[in-house]
Amino acid sequence: MLEWLKQPWPWYVAGPLIGLTVPILLLLGNKSFGISSSLRHVCAACLPTKIPFFQYNWKKEIWNLFFVAGVLTGGFIAAQLLANPEPIKIHAGLAAELSSIGINDTTSLVPSDLFNWPALLTLKGIVMMIGGGFLVGFGTRYAGGCTSGHAIMGLSNLQWPSLVATCCFMAGGFIMANIILPFILKL
Repeated sequence: MLEWLKQPWPWYVAGPLIGLTVPILLLLGNKSFGISSSLRHVCAACLPTKIPFFQYNWKKEIWNLFFVAGVLTGGFIAAQLLANPEPIKIHAGLAAELSSIGINDTTSLVPSDLFNWPALLTLKGIVMMIGGGFLVGFGTRYAGGCTSGHAIMGLSNLQWPSLVATCCFMAGGFIMANIILPFILKL
């Protein structure tokens, strides 16, 4: 059983399981799926300020904090107990393309060519982490939610803004991965 859990799950199993989260949350208490709102709940709980954005009954949304804690705990357990010791296998064409932009380590989920302390402490690393973090945070707030909230919850509720946001997330991801990131890595 443990060996079966260690293998990647096919899309036709994992996708419906993720998709079933939406109706379960709706049936269990009219809750919306999303992760980015949890930061607002933490700020409202920990920062006793008079900022109107944080003035609401955050205790009513505490279930979301438990949900996020469960996601983090599940990720930790999976990484520690269910990790596949075999190197990650990617298509040779993708490995060649990544190598052309300076990413040569394709044996793990996180390329050490990009994610290591010496690389982080360079101007490029600081710009990518702080600039990227700011853009993600700003974009999440500006779009009224994160990718999971819009793409899973919003689309399942047939919300037009979520369709627009999801299309923009996808376009932004393609542009970043194919145009901006190769440019940054060649600097």
